[in-house]
This record gives sequence, structure tokens and C-alpha cells, in this order.
Amino acid sequence: MPVNNSRLQGFYQLSVKERRSKIADIANLSEKQVAAWSSDNGLSEETADGMIENVVGTYSLPIGVATNFIIDNEHYLIPFVVEEASIVAAASNMAKRCQTMGGFKSDNDKPVMIGQIQIVDCKNSEEVRKAILDAKSELILKCNEVDPILVKLGGGCQDIEVHTIETQSGTMLIVHLLVDCRDAMGANAVNSMAETIAPYLETLSKATVVLRIISNLAVHRLARVCAVFTAEEMSDDGENKESGKEIITGVVRAYHFAVADQFRATTHNKGIMNGISAVAVACGQDWRAIEAGAHSYCAYKRNYGSLTHWEIDAQGNLHGSIACPMAVGLVGGTVGIHPTAQTNIALLGIKSANDLAKCIAAAGLAQNLGALRALATTGIQTGHMKLHLRNMLVAADADGEEIEYVTNKIRLSNSKITMTIVENTLAEFRQKS
Repeated sequence: MPVNNSRLQGFYQLSVKERRSKIADIANLSEKQVAAWSSDNGLSEETADGMIENVVGTYSLPIGVATNFIIDNEHYLIPFVVEEASIVAAASNMAKRCQTMGGFKSDNDKPVMIGQIQIVDCKNSEEVRKAILDAKSELILKCNEVDPILVKLGGGCQDIEVHTIETQSGTMLIVHLLVDCRDAMGANAVNSMAETIAPYLETLSKATVVLRIISNLAVHRLARVCAVFTAEEMSDDGENKESGKEIITGVVRAYHFAVADQFRATTHNKGIMNGISAVAVACGQDWRAIEAGAHSYCAYKRNYGSLTHWEIDAQGNLHGSIACPMAVGLVGGTVGIHPTAQTNIALLGIKSANDLAKCIAAAGLAQNLGALRALATTGIQTGHMKLHLRNMLVAADADGEEIEYVTNKIRLSNSKITMTIVENTLAEFRQKS
């Protein structure tokens, strides 16, 4: 189950060990699950060697926990795996700002994926198309014989479409299998079904079947999440309605920029993926498939634009929403064997792929607002560099005491954070010591 409260006051001030202990208590995690977060107890070389080829070791990234998320009236602590400073803080900050209006609301599609089968060298494409559609019921039955357990769970092949496309190699027929994958991402089931009925399609078409593969443009499997932010909540102090209105206007204008300009839209959507991909990685998902589907969806039947939508209502509140293909699963794949991914799923307290999809989408929407709000006010670098300061000190070979001193002095000075200032302040501290 999700946690009782995602508001963790002073969480960032705790040590890593103290944070683990607090999260373990809140999310009711076992000692074994918590141990998976340790660099010594995560993915073993033996497990890694069974996952991919030519393994020589493992590679670590930080796991952060985004707080303050309320989704469909339940609290969630959301794990992020990401190397960039300010992402977890921004998402947590924005999630807190919509709690007055009830947090995030989801309305996801069913988990339907598309399997594509390419037919070439058809003598009469229209006749072949009709023959395939006439045999639809029989073909669906053959598909569902591949995975009877999926069918028993309420999934399986639901429909078949046939599309005609013109290519440099001539006319092709593309058969789409629409498969409800339930709590799996679905690649194995979909690909197996496509390969199983390929010979039948060749007989029907008297042509040649070539590719049989899942599509990552999951237009039938969208995660939809929305949230409302009041002008007061959008202000710096949480009370100043007028300044909040100015910030909201700036956010919407920044969004309009992304809608109208592909150069801006690309960076705008990269910011969204800062949240989406970070949670997908943390939970053992195929984040490359999710990213490919997200960016492709931005250009689906339109010019490339924003994954999100922002507008102002009659009361001056900011409405935000996101619709994104979300091919995720809790069955099979990396999540079935990676101990840290399993712990992160346990932290979320989710029981279905639908729940994971809405958490990932909410993270993307919050992350987008964090970037837009920063850009519309102080600029993206101010907050980012403050949080990046510790990374800069580590790069300058500073130790614990030096990091604390230099961090506090530079932040109190309100000076622009550059590597030169970091090195000079560190040198000054070492001279005094």
C-alpha cells in the first residue's frame, strides 16, 4: 500500500543512513529490501552476468526519494535514479504546491500495446486487407493461444487492424495486433503473438511477411495525469496571490513557447523526461522504450510539441496535465530480478502497472512545472547551481568539513556560483586551517 503521509519535514537534512531508516519505517520495508539500497548489496555481479553479455562489473547512480506526492487521494514516496542535481528537489517542491487542490488525478488507458507485422509484395493490397479483416476472429484466437495465462487474467489480443502505407520499397500492408498486456510491459507476449500468426498471414496474403515486432509508440496505453495549482501556492511564500498570478502567467507563456517552437519543445520535453526516466530507471523499466514513445507521441498526427498542457482557469488557478505513452510492467523483465528495483517498487507500495504508470506521469508533470517555474522567475541556473554546489566541491577534492564550510559561506554570500569561486573559497578555508 502507498504510505500514509508523503510530507517529510526536514528529510533533506538527515544523513543517508537516517533517511533509509525513516523511509523503512514509513513504507514498512524489510531489512533485506533496505539493504538493496546500499552500494554493497544492490545488483550482484552474478545477477548482472545473467542480465546482459560480456559483463565486467556494475555501475551505480544515486537513488533519491521525491516527497509530497498525492495521487488519486493516496500519498506516494517516489524513487528517482538520476545523476543531475535539483531534479528530486524540484519535483518534491511542485508536488507540494498542488496539495491544496487535492494533488494529482489520473485517468489512464488500458494497458494495450501494438504488435506490427509487415507484409510486402502484395499483388492486390485491398483484397489482402479485406481477407485479413474477414479472418480477424480466427487470427485473434490463434494469438491468444500463445499466452493463455494472460487471457485468463483478462488480457490478450483484443483487436486487429490493417494499415496500408507507401514506402520507397513500394506498397506495404502493416497488421496491428492490439494486445492488453495487463501488468506486463508486454514485449515478449506481443512479439510471440506476431511471430505465431505470421505464417497464417502469409497464406492469407500470398505475400511475404518480414518484420514482426512490438511498437513503442503505445498510443492506446496513455498515462494521463492532471493537477491544479492556486496562485497562492505558486508564489514564493505560499500566500502572495498577486505574485503567484505573475508566476502562473510566466509558466503559461513558457509553455506556449514550447508549443510553437520545436527547438524549445525538445528541451521542454527533456525536462519532463528528467522525472519520467528517473522513476522508470529506479523501478527497473525499459526507459529507452518510454523515452522513444514519449518523443514520438509529441509528433503523432501533429508537429512536434509539448507532452504537457498548461492553462489558466477563470479563478486564476494553473491547470496542468500530461498524456504520455507508458509501457511499464511489474511482471517479468528487470523488475523481476533486480533487488534494488524491487525495493523501489516496494517503496511505492503499488500493486499494478497502472499505479506505476500514474506515478511516473505525475513525476513528469511535477518536474515540468519545476523547470517552467524556475525559467519564468529566477532562471534555471540559480536553484540548480545551489544544489550542484556539493558536486563541484567533490570535484575539487574537498572533504566533509570543507564541503560544509564552503557550501554555507557561498550560499550566505548570495554570489554567483562558479568553479572559480568554489576553488577560491576552498583555498581560503584551507589557509585558515
